[in-house]
This record gives sequence, C-alpha cells and structure tokens, in this order.
Amino acid sequence: MLRENALKAALAAGQPTFGLINSTGSAVVAEMIGLAGYDFVLIDGEHAPGDQASYLACLHAVMSTKATALFRVASNDPVHIKRALDLGVEGIMIPDVRDANAARAAIDACHYPPKGTRGSAARLIRASDYGFSIDRYDRGFGAGELFICLMIESRSAIDDIDAIAAIDGYDALLIGPYDLSGSLGVPGRFDHPAFRDAVARVEAAALKRRKALGGAATATDALEQLIARGYRFLTNGSDVAFLREAFTRDLKRARGSAS
Repeated sequence: MLRENALKAALAAGQPTFGLINSTGSAVVAEMIGLAGYDFVLIDGEHAPGDQASYLACLHAVMSTKATALFRVASNDPVHIKRALDLGVEGIMIPDVRDANAARAAIDACHYPPKGTRGSAARLIRASDYGFSIDRYDRGFGAGELFICLMIESRSAIDDIDAIAAIDGYDALLIGPYDLSGSLGVPGRFDHPAFRDAVARVEAAALKRRKALGGAATATDALEQLIARGYRFLTNGSDVAFLREAFTRDLKRARGSAS
C-alpha cells in the first residue's frame, strides 16, 4: 500500500497535474477515473455520501491504478484528519482554512508528536499495512510523502493569505471558487472585481512561496488560462458533473432522433 507519491513528484518537476473529484462515493467510478489516466482522484469526504467503509473502498480502487489517492476531509478537524490518514490516503485536502492559525493546526494534525498532534495507532492502521510496514511508513511519512493541500474559500483567508502561504509543511493552496465568491458577497460572479482581486492575491502568495497553486476551471477561467498563470494542481470537475452532462446529452440526442 505504500508507494512513491507520483503527484508530489510531478508537481516538484513543474508539471501540470489533473484530477477529478469522486463525488458519487462509488468505488467503481473512482477506479475508472484512475484507469482513465488522471494524475489524482480526490475522494470527497466533505460533500459526497459515504462513511469510513465506503471511503476505504474508494481508496482501494484508486490505489489499484497509477493515480494518486487524495481525500478531502469534512472539515479542519483533527479527528477527521486522523481518520483519513489512518486509512492510508496519499494526500489530504483541508477545506475552508480561514487563517494562519487554522493552517498550522491542520498541518500539525497530520504529524505525530513531537512534530505534530496526530493521535497514534501506527501499529494497527491500514496506512502502515496494519503494522507490517511500520518502519517503512515512518520513513515515508518523515520524508514528506504525504501531500497536504489547504483550501482557500473565505474572505478571512484572503485577509491572512500571506501568513497562510508562509507556513511550512504543506504542498498546495487550492482556491474554492464557489465558496470564496459567496464569502465575498458575489456568489458565482467569477468576473467580479472583488473575486478577481482575491484570486490574484492567492496566486501571488502561492507562487512567491513556491507552493503548488490549485484550482478549477470556471466560466471565466479556462484550464489553459489557469496553466498560463502558474496553476499546476487542477481539478477538472467531478464524476457527478460528467455523468449529469453525459446523461443529458444522450437523452437529448435520443429524443431528437425520435422526432
């Protein structure tokens, strides 16, 4: 279960990386995303239906492919983070990191004492092959194999973005455009000056600190534009959105052929 983090290696080499959010909670769909060749699959523990057992099934599925298995926890809570890490995720995404103190707490929750505050059951968990590979797990973790992403989704995070970006111990900052625009009072208005200014501040802070910059295409920012501005950690959408669009397109075509 322990392997080199291919996502971190690609980002370190400056390569753009692409992934999909597994919003269905389906292990079959998660496996298909990985087999399609995406760099990462983001198993969604924040919004998708699921529990530890279904998340584990998705994790098994993704790790049968070459894709890196990421997990978005429900909130910036040490218990949620601990339970995700114990499953053996290869990367963790922390939603709604609102200031530098919250960022430090999230990073601390990813590490055992004395480096952090993570509760230890290392000899029992899947992450260490249930204790069969505990030394290898400790070495890999100590060498920074875990990918840590902090999500920027609020006005308060923008106000403290320089301090957040300056913290050590994380790999990427990812902008959540819908929540961020809502927090700024302009929900979904990605061309609004307040939103554009906030995004520019995150971009500048991440690039200054040489952190991977993450985001998703919107109606005003195509993937090509994001890549040109330095984004390297890109979510192309979700399985739910892809399926919805495919269903709608197919039914429209079918009804058109019958008319």
